[in-house]
Order: sequence, then structure tokens, then C-alpha cells
Amino acid sequence: MASGRDSDRTLGYMTRKDTEVKLPRPTRVKNKTPAPVQITAEQILREARERQEAEIRPPKQKITDSTELSDYRLRRRKEFEDKIRRARWNIQVWVKYAQWEESQKDYARARSVWERAIEGDYRNHTLWLKYAEFEMKNKFVNSARNVWDRGVTLLPRIDQLWYKYIHMEEILGNIAGARQIFERWMNFSPDQQGWLSFIKFELRYNEIERARSIYERFVLCHPKVSAYIRYAKFEMKGGEVARARNVYERATEKLADDEESEILFVAFAEFEERCKEVERARLIYKFALDHIPKGRAEDLYKKFVAFEKQYGDKEGIEDAIVGKRRFQYEDEVRKNPLNYDSWFDYVRLEESVGNKDRIRETYERAIANVPPAEEKRYWQRYIYLWINYALYEEIETEDVERTRDVYRECLKLIPHNKFSFAKIWLLAAQFEIRQLNLTGARQILGNAIGKAPKDKIFKKYIEIELQLANMDRCRKLYERYLEWSPENCYAWSKFAELEISLAETERARAIFELAISQPALDMPELLWKAYIDFEISEGELERTRALYERLLDRTKHYKVWVSFAKFEASAVEGVEEDGDKEEEEVIERKKECIRRARAIFDRANTYYKDSTPELKDERTTLLEDWLNMETSFGELGDVSDVQSKLPKKLKKRKPISREDGSTEYEEYIDYLFPEESQTTNLKILEAAQRWKKQKLAASEEDSY
Repeated sequence: MASGRDSDRTLGYMTRKDTEVKLPRPTRVKNKTPAPVQITAEQILREARERQEAEIRPPKQKITDSTELSDYRLRRRKEFEDKIRRARWNIQVWVKYAQWEESQKDYARARSVWERAIEGDYRNHTLWLKYAEFEMKNKFVNSARNVWDRGVTLLPRIDQLWYKYIHMEEILGNIAGARQIFERWMNFSPDQQGWLSFIKFELRYNEIERARSIYERFVLCHPKVSAYIRYAKFEMKGGEVARARNVYERATEKLADDEESEILFVAFAEFEERCKEVERARLIYKFALDHIPKGRAEDLYKKFVAFEKQYGDKEGIEDAIVGKRRFQYEDEVRKNPLNYDSWFDYVRLEESVGNKDRIRETYERAIANVPPAEEKRYWQRYIYLWINYALYEEIETEDVERTRDVYRECLKLIPHNKFSFAKIWLLAAQFEIRQLNLTGARQILGNAIGKAPKDKIFKKYIEIELQLANMDRCRKLYERYLEWSPENCYAWSKFAELEISLAETERARAIFELAISQPALDMPELLWKAYIDFEISEGELERTRALYERLLDRTKHYKVWVSFAKFEASAVEGVEEDGDKEEEEVIERKKECIRRARAIFDRANTYYKDSTPELKDERTTLLEDWLNMETSFGELGDVSDVQSKLPKKLKKRKPISREDGSTEYEEYIDYLFPEESQTTNLKILEAAQRWKKQKLAASEEDSY
């Protein structure tokens, strides 16, 4: 035992030495240089996937007599029991076991499995639900009752169990039993939805007094604004005005300082308003505005203003509230009629008042201020006045002809020969579609294509015709689209996709051929990729090879070489899927695919070595991709051959001149390929021989 002098009471009478934490000595990394061959996470995952053994599935069998059936059942039960022993915690195993026993019509065994599962994890409500559903499905009503009763007793806070139990009793016509279950549930004080379900249940059977008593218990259990409002609405629906008012009064006494009291006062005032008690409603609004903090009373104030507008002196209220702001906006638009933001604010003010004639007049005055210059940047804000006007006429006033006129006048006003707005054309066409006027929509979109063709318009028009399954129209639209924009690779690809979806292979191929023959394309790489993918999907390997060769005539980018090689290598997968071939023939075909891929990489490497030796980065990346491919081939790959071609990384410095005349050196990575290192070695040997000859000549002169 430690002596009193060394021990410390704060450490439980242990010495300082006893409490020291001994950490392991950190190991020092000796070699921090990167490995010569870097292995990526993708490569590890790919190798793991390739080495994964195929899933072994048992053969299907047919049972012909009772002995085989009993053997099958015994074997399956043993499998399930083994699974349960290994993973008792896995609920899915228990469920599958019980459902299998049920499928065998052995209900006693199925029940036994459910009981064992519940004994292991009775807190899992999913087990109780599935167990009870099993009993109900097989019409064991009393057993189902027993399961539900045990479930709600053990897990009273799981609402789903109560709902299902009550629903079963209600379907069986046992209304008294369902009510008794509700009463048991309410003893646990569930959330609001549980109480409301009980009330709806009583109302379904016209038990008004019972529902009222439940509401009284509900507001005691959940003294919230929403609960009292529901109670009052219930009384109002039954015509009990005095009772509803009493509920609201009790709520205001208890919840006057609640965070949601604003909602309560608004609901109370609207209730009095419906009862034609205008003065009562006004007093409620005033009382609320006096007691609720100003930060929370914004919506209440809006409601009060709307109330006064309806029941007070309308002209006086409008002049008091809106008049001052209207005067300000009039002053602003008079000083600068082209300030469209002021017009937007002015229109918004009039819309809040709701006078349709005033709103239309304001919109008409606003759109009369046409931008003076025919430049799109001046029109971008102005055009939204027309859009808002059209949407107001369509949504608020529901005047179809006025809306159509607004769109028509707007489209007449825009100088389409200089610029246009696809948004207006599309909104006008969509409006006609909503009015079921397809002819009008087509006419608008046709005019748009004729006057101001744009990508958005073509895409939307084609989309509409596709939805209507008018393929001939779609073809014509694509033709117009490509006449207008022949360099648009998106349009070519989508046109080809349309023909592919219609199984028109030759048409699609012709479109692709026409597309790649265009002198200028915005994204040719995507178009070539789509064409190559199309030929691969059609299984046309020779056509695909020819396409790659044509692409290589246009560009020698390293990605094209890699894609070509990967295509040839991907044929290995097709060979593996072909199960009808002999094993030796399969191996030979695999080797042929690998030889083709290897030949492409070799061609690419030769091209970079001979034609573009300055592109060292691209050549290095190509060789790394080649190495990865050889690694992925496993035993058939030849990694050593590629590794002999890989370059060495060298750190070099190059001088950079500054503005002040000084020189600075910057480090960069260079690559030294094997053939370059051989040339360097030869130069060194030649220099050494020259130096030796000079030495011998000097010694001979000295001897003379």
C-alpha cells in the first residue's frame, strides 16, 4: 500500500506514478518517398469486383410426393434455424421464417416463430404489426385481438398499434370495443392527432355529446391555441354559437400571453364577424392590438385593416391607409416614367387594395412607357410589366380574351428583327394550351420560329409535339432547328435519339453521319461519343472501329486513343457473357481483344514518340492508362512491357525574368523516357572518347 506521504486524497490515495498514462512510442517512418507504381482506390475496387466469385444459386426442384415435401420442409426449417442462430438480432430473418411457415399452411409453427421473435425483441413494433396482420389475414380474430392487446400494453406510445387495433374492431363492427380501446389510449395522453381521431370516430356514429366531452378532455390535455380553435369550430359547425363563444372566451383567458395568441384573436374575431357581431369583432381586434407585442402583430394589423375596409367607412379608410403611398408613387412615376421598379411597387399597392379598374389603369399606364432605345438591356425589366399584366388577367380576373390581347399586343411591340424574348412566346403558347387551344399554341410557336428562332422555343415546341406523339411534326421541327443552327450538337443528338426511340436505326445513322460532316460544331466530342455509343449499342463492332479510325484522322487527342483501346478491351466482357463457346475458344477470343487494345496503345505511343515528342504529359497519361488496362486483364495482361516504356520523373528548374530585371527559378516536373535516356548515355560516351583522344594528343606533344 502507498505511504501517506506519497499518496494523494484527490487521486483516491494512489501515487502520481500510478496515475501516469503510458502512451506507446511513435514509430518513425523511414522511407517517405512515393511508391514507383501508385494504386488508386478505383483500381482496388475494380480488382475486388473482378475477383469476386459468381453467386451460387441452388437449382429449382419440383416436389412430387409427401416424403420429398417433408424433406424439403425439414431442410428449409434447418436453414432458417441456422440463420437465426447466426443473426438472432436480424428481424428480417424472423419475418421470412414466419411467412414461410404461413405459406406452408402450418399456422401453429408460424405463430410459434412470431412468439419467439417477440420474446427476443418485444420493443420492435414492426414485429407486432406483422404478427397481428398474419392473424387477421388468416381470420384468427381472437388471436389478433390478443396480439394487439399485448402490443399496446407493452408499447403504449406507438400510435400505429392503437390505430390498427381500433381499425380492426371498427371493421368487425365492434364499435363499443373500439371506443373502449380509444379510452385506454387516451389514458396515456397521446398527441393531438390521437384525440382528433377519437373525435372523428364518435362523429362518424353521430355521437355529438361524446365528441364534446372528448374535446373538453382534449383541451385540458393539450391547452394550445390550435386545440381551442378546433373545439370552437366544432361547436360552430353544429350551430352552437353560444358554446363556441364560450370556448373562445376560455381560450383568451388562459392563452392571452401565448406565443400563438395572435392566431387565436384572429380566429375569435372572424368568428364574431361570421355571426354578424361587428362591434364584438372590432373590440377583439383592438384588445389584441393592445396586448400583443408590435413585432408579432403584423398579420393581425393586416386583418384589422381588411376588416375595417369591409365594415367601416371604405372611402375614408382607403384615403388614410393607401392615399399617402399612392401619392408618393404618383410623384415618382411622374418624375421618371421609365423607372419600372416604381411602377411595380405602384401596381403591387393597387393589387393589395383590390380595385380591378384601378389595377388595369395602372398596368396600362405602366406599359405605355416603352423604352426609347431598341436594345435588349433596356427592355429586360420592362417586359415583366407585360408578363405580370397577363398573369393578373388570367389568374385574378379570369378574363381569357383580355389575357390573349395582352400577349398579342406585347408580341407586336417587341422589335423581333433586332432582339426577342423567348419567355413571352412560351408564356403565350402555354396560356393557349391551358385553354385547350392547340391550334393557337402551334400558331404562336410557329411565328416565333419564323420571326425570332431560339433554342428554348425549339425545345419547348418539340417537347409539346412529343407529348402529343406527333412524330412527323417533331422531325420537321428538328429539320428547321438544324437549318437555323447546324452547329448545334445538342439538336443533332436529340434528333438521332428520337429516331433511335422509334427503332429507325438507318435514319439515326444517317443523321449522325450528316452531323459529323458539318464544317463547324459547338461540341463535336459529345456528338462523336453519342454516335460511337449508338453503334456499340447496336452491336456493330466493325462500324465502331471505323468510326474511331475516322475520329483519329481528325484528332489525335490521347482521350480518343484511350477510349478506342478501352472499347476493344471491353469486348472481353462480351466474350465472357457468351456461354455457348468452348473454354479454349473463349480464351483465344479474349487474347484477340487484348491484342487489338494493345495495338492501339502501341500506335498511340509511337505517334507521341515520333510526331509530337513535346507532349510528354499526354504520353505519360496514356502509358498509365495502358498499365491500368494491362493490370485489369489479370493473367492475360503484360504489365512488364508497359512498365519498360514508362518515363522517369525529374525535377527541373527554369529561369523566369521579373519586371525589375532580376531572375527567379521555378521548379517543374519533366519526364525522361527510355529512348531519351539511351541517347543521353551515348552522348556522354562520345564526350568521354573525345576527352581521351585530346588527353593522348597532349601527352604526345609533351614527349616531343
